[in-house]
Amino acid sequence: MDQTKVRDLVDEALALNESLYLIDLEISSNNKIQVIVDGDNGVPLSECIRISKSIDANLDREEEDFSLEVSTPDISHPLKVKRQYIKNINRLLKVKTTDEEFEGTLVEANENQIVLNWKAREPKPIGKGKVTVEKTATILYKDIKEAKVKIVF
Repeated sequence: MDQTKVRDLVDEALALNESLYLIDLEISSNNKIQVIVDGDNGVPLSECIRISKSIDANLDREEEDFSLEVSTPDISHPLKVKRQYIKNINRLLKVKTTDEEFEGTLVEANENQIVLNWKAREPKPIGKGKVTVEKTATILYKDIKEAKVKIVF
């Protein structure tokens, strides 16, 4: 299966709805095509169906047999695209870098970095006991090894 052709078909289908964007495209050796899309405001099932039909209609099963799956990322998948960070502003993230792990509320996401805020208990500067302090971390995208949205019940 020609990955460039499939990629072009996915791009064409996504162009009809600018709020949608490609997260991942994989084609296995047995021609199983997996397309994962996300949207700034979520992705309705009807859009997954539309994208699937658009791709399927432009590939010839007589020429090369394939299976096609169009889906959205589930909660266990890490964030991969900058637009996913923007979509998840004000949500709790767990971010791993090469040196540290952070868990905080995503308060900002721009072209180069994200900003997390959280509260931590630390010893008082003078005297006994602890005090709650507000912490902030600015993390460059290039330093992020993995970032996942945490769901709090």
